[in-house]
Amino acid sequence: QVQLVESGGGSVQAGGSLRLSCAASGYTYNTAYMGWFRQAPGKEREGVAAIYSGGGMTYYADSVKGRFTISQDNAKNKVYLQMNSLKPEDTAMYYCAADRLVAPGPRSLEPWAYRSWGQGTQVTVSS
Repeated sequence: QVQLVESGGGSVQAGGSLRLSCAASGYTYNTAYMGWFRQAPGKEREGVAAIYSGGGMTYYADSVKGRFTISQDNAKNKVYLQMNSLKPEDTAMYYCAADRLVAPGPRSLEPWAYRSWGQGTQVTVSS
């Protein structure tokens, strides 16, 4: 079993930046694929970015391309989400997810593809 703990959320004005972190522990061999998701009140959970630790391949939702960057530190079992040029519509609870095997490309942003989830960290962007 994998435990995921997110941190780094907070409140920021539009145009600002935040860096989210996700620390993995437990059976970390099940974290070859990791992703960041978000869920705003009344909306479905959506994929933001995903990364494959084997080759560092990344995939992003169109809404965050050019603004968000996913990265990881395999030695520390951590994955990060650098969020720049934040917009009010980025306001949501952000979740880290992990799984041992996830199909690459668009499917890596599908919530059902991941079996391990963190508790989330809130990001609020004010205009």
